Amino acid sequence: MEQVTKKARFHYSTDQVIEKPFNWSQMYRLLGYMKPYATSHLPKTIIMMLIATAVRLAVPIFIGVVAVDWAIDSGSLTVLFGSAAIVLFLYLIAWIANVFRIRWMNELGQHIIFDIRTALFKHIQRLSHRFFDQRSGGSILVRVINDVNSLQDLFTNGVVNLIMDIVMLIGIVVILFTLSPELAIMVLIVLPLMFFISTKLRRRIRRSWQEVRQRQSKLNSHLNESIQGIRVTQAYAQEKENMDFFDDVNTDNYQSWKDASRMNALFRPFVEMSSAIGAAVLIWYGASLIQSETITIGVFISFAFYLGMFWEPISRLGQVYNQLLVGMASSERIFEFLDEKPSVPEAKHAVSLGDVKGEIVFQNVEFSYEADRKALHEISLHFEAGQTIALVGHTGSGKSTIVNLMSRFYDPTKGTVYLDGIDLRDIKLDELRSNVSYVLQDTFIFAGTILDNIRFGKPSASDEEVKAAAKAIGAHSFIERLENGYETEVEEKGNILSVGERQLLSFARALLADPKILILDEATASIDTETELKIQQGLKKLLHNRTAIMIAHRLSTIRDSDKIIVLDHGHVMEQGTHEQLMESKGVYYQLVKSQYTATAE
Repeated sequence: MEQVTKKARFHYSTDQVIEKPFNWSQMYRLLGYMKPYATSHLPKTIIMMLIATAVRLAVPIFIGVVAVDWAIDSGSLTVLFGSAAIVLFLYLIAWIANVFRIRWMNELGQHIIFDIRTALFKHIQRLSHRFFDQRSGGSILVRVINDVNSLQDLFTNGVVNLIMDIVMLIGIVVILFTLSPELAIMVLIVLPLMFFISTKLRRRIRRSWQEVRQRQSKLNSHLNESIQGIRVTQAYAQEKENMDFFDDVNTDNYQSWKDASRMNALFRPFVEMSSAIGAAVLIWYGASLIQSETITIGVFISFAFYLGMFWEPISRLGQVYNQLLVGMASSERIFEFLDEKPSVPEAKHAVSLGDVKGEIVFQNVEFSYEADRKALHEISLHFEAGQTIALVGHTGSGKSTIVNLMSRFYDPTKGTVYLDGIDLRDIKLDELRSNVSYVLQDTFIFAGTILDNIRFGKPSASDEEVKAAAKAIGAHSFIERLENGYETEVEEKGNILSVGERQLLSFARALLADPKILILDEATASIDTETELKIQQGLKKLLHNRTAIMIAHRLSTIRDSDKIIVLDHGHVMEQGTHEQLMESKGVYYQLVKSQYTATAE
């Protein structure tokens, strides 16, 4: 029962096995990434492959027909040594061709992997928040890293080797039937049975590789969550439970690889058995043909060479097919992301904003994160340009939803949001969001320098502009005390900084970006009272000549707002200035009163 509870607590349901038949149209789409190199790396690689293949096909003829039948039968050492010299020369040519083939093939594969990963990352950057709401960070990481990496063998070896093996097989079959049609039919009679059985294995092999991809995704999701939540895990002494769950996920991942490997292992022994049967038939039937003088000993020897060469590409084709299955399983997951459309698309004829004033209007706006639960109920609001608006209410009242709609992270289920009289859905997304800056309670600090983090919203800003923004907001003094000042490298998520210091950096970042609309979401909740007093002057400068929307539970920070809007379960309960709302003695009055009483106690 305990194990069931743990699995329910850590449930990753966003990354399911994709059930689609193996289809070559999708593989053709994957191979389409080779098109940019169709006139550079690919032709050179194929030419080297054809040279190496032609040499391998020519060698048994020189050994069997020329060296044995011609040289030995005629007793000419000149022909024998000449044949040996030609074979040695051919092997030298094959070696040189294979060196260049492998080099160019690896370069081609790395170029393609680079292109796929770049395309996938760029596309993910453009997807809407709803996409990230439904997937864990670890699941997304698996697609960009593991699934793309799993295509590496396919592009560095699989595709060109597939062509090489097909050419080799066709060449061998043609030569075998040219040398002796009767013997060729007898030794290849086992092929239909082999293809029938291998066809039966395809669906099971493909399914096993899909299972591997799913298990890896779960493993990465749990690892990502465990690393990010390590402080909570240790604080509640849940290390053992976390390790037990990891052991379950890791075991599932190991078992899926074990099952997939076992499926792959079935093919090669089957090919070797087919080869053994073919060799037995060759010896039995070939000997009778020699006795009847239908074929010569040299033809028999060449036949033996070609038959040995025949099963080698057959075996490799099984490996290539496995690579195709792995590639298909991964490509399905990659294309699932690439085919994902933003839930907040940019209009085809989106307009530019020009000079933004900052007037925001909500007209009968309704919104639902889930179909059966409304976050906003047909609200209508008017924020005048340059006003400071405060949104207050209990958790779940709809405050964050309103600011998410302002930046068009989501679109209203019903109604319209306007900026300067223009429907947000008709505005270019980049222009809209470049005019909106966020200061969040849990601000995100990127790995890099202090300078880079403040400059994040305006990459073109000079060092002097960055320092001016930090001074204006009150962050300059603590930055100067750091070992390397503005060049101090902060760790991932800014762990070397206190919560308050990270918050000050986010204020400086917002000021430097110079937006026309500023959203402060519990921005001072993590700052102590003394630090908050220090940045009040900086806040006045930050809010000057901007439309500002403040979300705050500490009601003392919003007393001077031009308008206070009180929300409850997605409804607007009342709005007005602090004085007006206190006089009306409604919901806001009760909030202030209860907070004042709690502070006094």
